[in-house]
Amino acid sequence: MEKASAILSHPPPSHGKLITVLSIDGGGIKGIIPGTLLSFLESELQRLDGENARLADYFDVITGTSTGGLVTAMITSPNENKRPLFAASQIVDFYLEHCPKIFPQIKTIFGDALGDVLENAKGVYAPKYDGKYLHKLIQEKLGNRRLNQTLTNVVIPTYDIKCLQPAIFSSYELKRNKKIEPPLLSDICIGTSAAPTYLPSHCFKTSTREYHLVDGGVAANNPALTAITEVTKEIKNGNSDFSRIGPAEQGDRFLLVSLGTGSSEKSHYDADKAKCWGILGWLMQPDFKCPLLDVLGEASSDMVDCHISTIFQALWSDDNYLRIQDDKLDSKLNSMDNATKENLRDLKKAGEALLKKRATKLNLDTGIHEPDERNITNEEALRRVAKRLSQERKERAVRSSGVQANPASAS
Repeated sequence: MEKASAILSHPPPSHGKLITVLSIDGGGIKGIIPGTLLSFLESELQRLDGENARLADYFDVITGTSTGGLVTAMITSPNENKRPLFAASQIVDFYLEHCPKIFPQIKTIFGDALGDVLENAKGVYAPKYDGKYLHKLIQEKLGNRRLNQTLTNVVIPTYDIKCLQPAIFSSYELKRNKKIEPPLLSDICIGTSAAPTYLPSHCFKTSTREYHLVDGGVAANNPALTAITEVTKEIKNGNSDFSRIGPAEQGDRFLLVSLGTGSSEKSHYDADKAKCWGILGWLMQPDFKCPLLDVLGEASSDMVDCHISTIFQALWSDDNYLRIQDDKLDSKLNSMDNATKENLRDLKKAGEALLKKRATKLNLDTGIHEPDERNITNEEALRRVAKRLSQERKERAVRSSGVQANPASAS
């Protein structure tokens, strides 16, 4: 069998048994955590199929919000050889190198106490950071690449504050509507990462629409359900890529890997005091934290996880859904923008430690993630996913070439 990495075309789901989806949450600098997980998953695929294997070779759609949207673009944008611009192993180093310049820390100059005050006070009247370094970096890395050029389908949520509605950038939408001008990936990434109070909103025009975008986390911090919705539309509309998949069976045909960016176990806010909050209390606390933004992000991710878990468990296909989220992240690390070198290194260590932690599954009655009854680590769970992805790709390659698959290889 030819190595998967040597087959540049990506056979559609109609030639296989599964619809493969990778989802990456938003979370600012905490993107280091899913970056670490993705590096491990890609290394496992390389172990199975050769050193040139990349994540974009195995997933039918990759979706990401905010920092996850940036990662999505990095691993699906083509280089001059029509291969991914970034290997997954480069993601963490990218964050370590550039985050201190994207989120410059005033406290490194003035000390922690005064620095925190000065740093956060700016965010009262204007975005905390001007975004200039981030915008230039994204534009330089992604260049003139457009949404229709990605190596696999992508779905990147943003939110349009002028229309007050989500703006979903989807490869599938472009295929459905040929009149839409494909936007630049750089504009999409700048838009989906424009977290309110942290970075300025991003406005741009195409020949078909004008956009006024803020962070996609406002609408879908966990974008897994958004991607599944896009795929379901394609099945309903008769997309030939899904020709062998009927509406009744689509639910148990998904293989979904969903990666979070971590959340703190300890509550950030005093519930008794929250009873008395008005507009100012919900928007700003004495330590400059914004409870409303935190609640929206956490609630969005958790509700999507709950909904998807319910569907997969109801279909007796919960082995097809892997959600990896550190919900006991040290509170010191649970910051979108604390880009000190020490904190970034600790986030990397947290990602590495998460690989060794026991995999969990959502208890639908309590809403709490509990240890998976299979008693495996997240590392082992990703290793199993890699084997399934590799097998799926090989079977698709055989079927797309018109050769009958060997039944033994499908077992």
